Amino acid sequence: MNTGMKVALGALTLLVVGVGGELLYLHHRNVEDATPTAKAEYKMDPDDMATYTLKHEHPMSLQDEKDLKGRALWMSAGGQLDFYPYTGKVDYAHSAGVLLGAEKIVVKTAVEQVAPKSAAFRIPAGDRQVLLVFTRPDDTANPAKEYAVPVGYKQGGDYTFETDNVFFYEDPHKTFSSWSPEIWKAIDEHRAIVGMKENQVQMALGQISTPHGEKIGDRSVEYDDQGKPKLITFENGKATQILDDKK
Repeated sequence: MNTGMKVALGALTLLVVGVGGELLYLHHRNVEDATPTAKAEYKMDPDDMATYTLKHEHPMSLQDEKDLKGRALWMSAGGQLDFYPYTGKVDYAHSAGVLLGAEKIVVKTAVEQVAPKSAAFRIPAGDRQVLLVFTRPDDTANPAKEYAVPVGYKQGGDYTFETDNVFFYEDPHKTFSSWSPEIWKAIDEHRAIVGMKENQVQMALGQISTPHGEKIGDRSVEYDDQGKPKLITFENGKATQILDDKK
């Protein structure tokens, strides 16, 4: 294991596939009945299948990141990564905000730059941080304005990239096409509604959350929601109550 990978494993906490924020696992159980060889048939949840088949690029070099030029990507690690103005150099001193779930960007290039400690909260700084330079086509006021977001770092001669864990390479609206128009409208407006599943709320409000209970879909979860906490109760897999968490 190279040095960069060791640092990534030790420092990076966001390595969760955007939708759901939970490890995907598949399991089969044999169920015996009157016929010893009989097996129960199980249907895979469409979300599990979609998550299982997500595309990955496995970048290994700065050039691999630069090769994303012209590509559209969509944020999966919503609410976790600050992005910064870019004018030939990354302006780390002035965060432009955080990228939200399912937000679309268009890649212009990739760059390396020495990062301050303040910019290494989610992606380590390393010797030099690697950032994607991009535009936000859905920002009607400034669709051509360029920004930069960290996606990896260089430590010594080794690169570590988290692009696969941070972005969808294909439009999640199509990947998760089983979700209703009402659900997708709420996600695109970054709000939670009753009836959402945990992974849908996470895409809408961001991955920074604190669960209260072990069973997914039957517990309450507090979502940071960009500093405006929401406490959401889930029962039988669906959100049943949404409260502003004023503590």
